[in-house]
Amino acid sequence: MKVTVVGTGYVGLVTGACLSEMGNHVVCLDVDERKIRILNEGGIPIHEPGLEEIVRRNAAAGRLQFTTDVETAVAHGTVQFIGVGTPPDEDGSADLQYVLAAARNIGRHMTDYKVIVDKSTVPVGTAAKVRDAVRQALAERGLEMDFSVVSNPEFLKEGAAVEDCMRPDRIVVGADDERAVLLMRALYTPFMRNHDRLLVMDLPSAEFTKYAANAMLATRISFMNELSRLAEKVGADIESVRKGIGSDPRIGTHFLYAGTGYGGSCFPKDVKALIHTGRENGVRLEVLEAVESVNDRQKLVLVDKIVARYGEDLAGRTFALWGLAFKPNTDDMREAPSRVVVEALLARGARVRAYDPVAMDEARRVMEGLQGVDFVASQAEALAGADALVVVTEWKEFRNPDFDGIKAALKQPVIFDGRNLYDPAYMKSLGFEYRAIGRAGA
Repeated sequence: MKVTVVGTGYVGLVTGACLSEMGNHVVCLDVDERKIRILNEGGIPIHEPGLEEIVRRNAAAGRLQFTTDVETAVAHGTVQFIGVGTPPDEDGSADLQYVLAAARNIGRHMTDYKVIVDKSTVPVGTAAKVRDAVRQALAERGLEMDFSVVSNPEFLKEGAAVEDCMRPDRIVVGADDERAVLLMRALYTPFMRNHDRLLVMDLPSAEFTKYAANAMLATRISFMNELSRLAEKVGADIESVRKGIGSDPRIGTHFLYAGTGYGGSCFPKDVKALIHTGRENGVRLEVLEAVESVNDRQKLVLVDKIVARYGEDLAGRTFALWGLAFKPNTDDMREAPSRVVVEALLARGARVRAYDPVAMDEARRVMEGLQGVDFVASQAEALAGADALVVVTEWKEFRNPDFDGIKAALKQPVIFDGRNLYDPAYMKSLGFEYRAIGRAGA
């Protein structure tokens, strides 16, 4: 099938690459000339495991192309995916300007039937706005033309997006006409060889499903983070509690890890957007308001522990910080807890030496202008002469480090672990002062 994907960020590029991997002819459109140049030169503008190989292979085979030419892109695909950003507006609502601009461009240039697919995360009612934008653009040309609008939300985890796309656990399609459903089913059938995972529903339900999924996952994270604070007070170990409740199949083990809060491009903005949608419709989503409040507070939990240990005035102290990206296997710094931790330590007079396996360049960009933070090339360089180690992101290479080396490099053997990577009893046996999240004896 011929497919056009508007946007070459996480959603658009992964979607386009995986569709081309299944034999479709895909054209990816972006107005960012730098991104398209990088892609046409064989690189990728984001870090996502496995993505570069798929992009290169399918570009070499001629199944995946990149362009800034809107007219060419619209002419190419019968199916037109919109995978552009929907950043939060000042009131927390999703900013739809890029989605609607893409829809208008399709209406301005289409010459035959199109299935226009909202792949971006958009609030309920966006499909109707996209339909109106296309109709208006066609009317300005003096034309009436058949087209369909479909909601097909993505469920891709950064760091595992290629795997999620190639082996989806569900494919949600919101549509109100059978022609569009048949085309979407044909497009996704190669991804469902074992059993049918396509869930067809009405447009508002499909749009709502994406927000509901992310809100539930965010709720589980904040739930465990709030319990971790109480666990510390009563002498319980939140890791034992996690295992105890996670063994119940009605609860499960996923997204039950206490830590420094969630970040990234999805959970923060989607929770805000759903709260805003509730307010617009006269429904106060009190649980989600609490989820957001708990998460904001949790990003400072490591700083609170550091202040409790050293006092409010941290002038003259240096902290080694491991992990900058909001999660492992990505360079995404959006809403990353590390940003809150670094800024809070600097505000108290400390210096920070920070290391991340992947996100160094992006961290330098988003923290440009901050005085007192040094970005270093290795774990060891971050440690040398620091007062303590602060672990913020759970990269695999941090899980079993050289503890003797850490102890020798630090001024004092103190670790603040924001991801509960280490066993408190073992750390004590090694002579470390170990402060973690909701851990008994830590």
